[in-house]
Amino acid sequence: MDLVDVLKDRKKGQEVTLEGWIRSNRSQKNFGFIDFYDGTSFETLQIVYDQDLENFDEISKYLIGSAVRVSGEIVESQGRQDIELKLKKIELIGECPGDYPLQAKGRPTREFLRDIAYLRPRTRLFQAVFKIRSLAASAIHEYFQSNNYVYVHTPLITTTDCEGSNQMFKITTFDMNDTPKDKDGNVDFSKDLFNKQTYITGSGQLHGEAFAMAFKKIYTFGPTFRTENSNTKTHANEFWMIEPEIAFCDLNGLMDIEEEMLKYVVKSVLDKANDEIVFLDKFVSNGLKEKLEKLVSSDFVRITHHDAIDILKKADIKFEFTPDYEGDIAKEHEKYITEYFNAPVFITNWPKDIKAWYMKVNEDGKTCAAVDLEVPGAGELMGGSQREIDMDVLNERIKECNVDASVIEWYLNLRKFGGCYHSGFGMGFERLIIYLTGVENIRDVIPFPRTPGNCLY
Repeated sequence: MDLVDVLKDRKKGQEVTLEGWIRSNRSQKNFGFIDFYDGTSFETLQIVYDQDLENFDEISKYLIGSAVRVSGEIVESQGRQDIELKLKKIELIGECPGDYPLQAKGRPTREFLRDIAYLRPRTRLFQAVFKIRSLAASAIHEYFQSNNYVYVHTPLITTTDCEGSNQMFKITTFDMNDTPKDKDGNVDFSKDLFNKQTYITGSGQLHGEAFAMAFKKIYTFGPTFRTENSNTKTHANEFWMIEPEIAFCDLNGLMDIEEEMLKYVVKSVLDKANDEIVFLDKFVSNGLKEKLEKLVSSDFVRITHHDAIDILKKADIKFEFTPDYEGDIAKEHEKYITEYFNAPVFITNWPKDIKAWYMKVNEDGKTCAAVDLEVPGAGELMGGSQREIDMDVLNERIKECNVDASVIEWYLNLRKFGGCYHSGFGMGFERLIIYLTGVENIRDVIPFPRTPGNCLY
């Protein structure tokens, strides 16, 4: 039996056997209390034992972290809980020594816990974070599956990528101390496993577009990899991405989908992780629950990049970075815009020169049909665009952005063979979890983070 089932039924008089771990053990002269958990519920169960048990002295010495099997009767609690377990039998499954790093006294820092990432799922903070991560992933699949999307497993090994090969990890089977060379002295990748230079993907978008041209609505959800040597709170070298691609969908239709999907996921987490959200609201990010509830009931604002810069230039505060009609929007700008409207904000029609080559160029020839979603308290959460389908314009953009057309010939053929207008967006899953939990560092929402200088375990 799982603890979550016991706590759901709360049936007094029930005889149960549970297996889990000791979070604390407070023993007194004639009785003691074990705070018990098994990971299936964020709520714990108090176990009461007394000197009538023949191994009372032994039980009182069981240490924090020990794995146990307990049997007893669910009874009305004399403490703050409504039920507790009156212990009849306990078996020590896995002993935990006194040098266990997660002791009851004091609250370990997140930095300390990163160094023992294999143990941090046992803390209440990370049980809350990773339960929410699980529920959010499930809600994402539920949303797309219930709206007729096909889930596509795009390749992790690729010869091209929409983000550019300079940001991708390279793959080889060569002995790096003895690589074969061609006549010009360069590494001869024709002798490698795939007979060419290959990479670990930074996005599933291009391959996703191929499937959207057959299934109309698809999504990918999986790991992606970037080589950015960035040590910010929001960057990691291995992370997960959600990337839907929708045929016969323009930019306005795309924003409708983004808003609907985000509200669905947030509401699902609020409904299914109330205990975790309340805990995080109290100990991590005050106002978290109110922020999430407000997003679900908000009407998302839609403005152009030009209008956003107008607002920033008229602001009565001095920004560190000057707003620029031809430039990107800084974190401080994102914060001001969402506070200005007091709501999530879609910013559309960005300068094409700062966006990717595959985005549809607007009729003005200066902007493209791109959109970023900015949310209060987190900044950019999603980025997407309507895709360029005009071959002349696309080929010109490929040249402007120095993209090797020879490796994306198959992608260009999607326009040639029954192509249609279509759109898609990407959402970093960890950025969503940061938003849902209030935990600000991406290193603390990934089970085993991979960041510059850090690849433990």
